[in-house]
Amino acid sequence: MTRIGVLIEETGGAIKKAVFGAISAARQAEQSEVYAFILADNADSSRLPLQNNYGVEKIVAVAGPWINTPASPDLQARALSCAVDDFRLDALLGLASAAGKDLLARVASLICAPLVLDCLEVDFSRVVVKKSHFSGRTTAALQLKGRPWILGIRPNVFPEVIAPREAEVLTYQPPLQASKKLAIKEIRQGAAGGPDLSEAEIVISGGRALGSADNFRILKECASVLGAAVGASRAAVDAGFAPHAMQVGQTGKTVSPRLYLACGISGSVQHFAGMKTAKCIVAINNDPEAPIFGKCDYGLLGDLFEVVPALTRALSRSEAK
Repeated sequence: MTRIGVLIEETGGAIKKAVFGAISAARQAEQSEVYAFILADNADSSRLPLQNNYGVEKIVAVAGPWINTPASPDLQARALSCAVDDFRLDALLGLASAAGKDLLARVASLICAPLVLDCLEVDFSRVVVKKSHFSGRTTAALQLKGRPWILGIRPNVFPEVIAPREAEVLTYQPPLQASKKLAIKEIRQGAAGGPDLSEAEIVISGGRALGSADNFRILKECASVLGAAVGASRAAVDAGFAPHAMQVGQTGKTVSPRLYLACGISGSVQHFAGMKTAKCIVAINNDPEAPIFGKCDYGLLGDLFEVVPALTRALSRSEAK
């Protein structure tokens, strides 16, 4: 029996949708037993979606006075490392999000375990994981030695697989004392607003063709209807039209949404490296020679200042109906 833990991330009191893909990745292992670890005093609020849909055997609330805000990543990592030992896990999976990368790296360091972040594939039978290297130009297959493995899964890479199962709910409180070494006192929303760019299921990005920071409102209006995150190319960021937090590409963020809308983006190799794993790429550009048209699933030759507002209006009418 392979025991696999999955770190459950929440936002606004709800489980991040990308987490369910990570659970599905964990269930790929033959004869697996999946544990969902929630950093909270109570797991009841999270039990229903986890139990009814995704085949988790045990939902574990990792409780303690250090869980609530202000959170301590240091103590949370120590608590998870205790859980890995006490539940005799063969692997601990989590999202390769900003918070996930930080926490998983801390856990791996504490227990001297192999760590791989931004995983694209996981083969538990051969103990092999795959991740992109050199800005997506090649994929490396890494065979892990020793256990447990600590893996950060790229958000939205693994599809959700429905597998209803009755889950046992447990509360686990590791023998830790409160610490004042590190505490998060405040989390501020980034300038981009909206869903987290690296975890969003839909991303609409703009390039230098937008011409100004004010014109990004066209994309933001469309994003609000789609429930999308707004991104930008490096050219748009370098021109001062958008903050670096919105940059998608080799020197920005890597995204794997179900739908990626590239508006006025030429499609350079550097930008493509950050969004090539999107399930569907739609390009809007008025240059028929733009490289993006050779890399997209659907291309629309036209003026983004006409196409995007028309799309927003059409979506709004559809939503109203």
